[in-house]
Amino acid sequence: MKPAALVTSWLSMVVLGALPVAALAQTREVANTSGALPSVLGDPSDYRLVAGDKLRIEVYKDPMLSQSLQIRPDGKITLPLIGDVLAAGATPIELTAVITQRLREYVTAPSVTVIVSESVAPTIYVMGEVNSPGAKPMPTPITVVQALAVAGGFKDFANPKKIRILRRGANGAVETINFNYKDALAHPERPMLLKPGDTVIVP
Repeated sequence: MKPAALVTSWLSMVVLGALPVAALAQTREVANTSGALPSVLGDPSDYRLVAGDKLRIEVYKDPMLSQSLQIRPDGKITLPLIGDVLAAGATPIELTAVITQRLREYVTAPSVTVIVSESVAPTIYVMGEVNSPGAKPMPTPITVVQALAVAGGFKDFANPKKIRILRRGANGAVETINFNYKDALAHPERPMLLKPGDTVIVP
């Protein structure tokens, strides 16, 4: 399919939704110093889990602890013995390490494997003073400028100089990233890519 056709097809996909926001952590200005376009999805081993992903937790030689489950909307899963575990935002390897550590209180030398049996399509969220707010599918890497275009552009009283991007880290904390739309247009050679789960807020 030609690039133009891909863009047209992607722009037609709009799914309304919202993202609950946890307590905010640090705020920083985005320098956009990289001129390259790194992959948003990255290597499969770097895939970060999101709510809705279906997992298979295998604990070697312990069928009672091995579970097939789905990450809840609050980003957590519940396992025997250890209870709730925050899964959203972590990679399968990171989640494996957390589960293994917590199981050591109950099991001698646990051997844990986390398998993503079914993943949710990557999504970003554009909220605030845009013409088409809501959840947007992210089948390919996308910049902040592109996301704003997909959201229908700014409303009349939007402030494009004070856009905020909320990004949840592996520890569950949410970082606030400041983004100036006009600066981004002035420096197209330094695009800022969004990550799955990011929320763009236009005041």
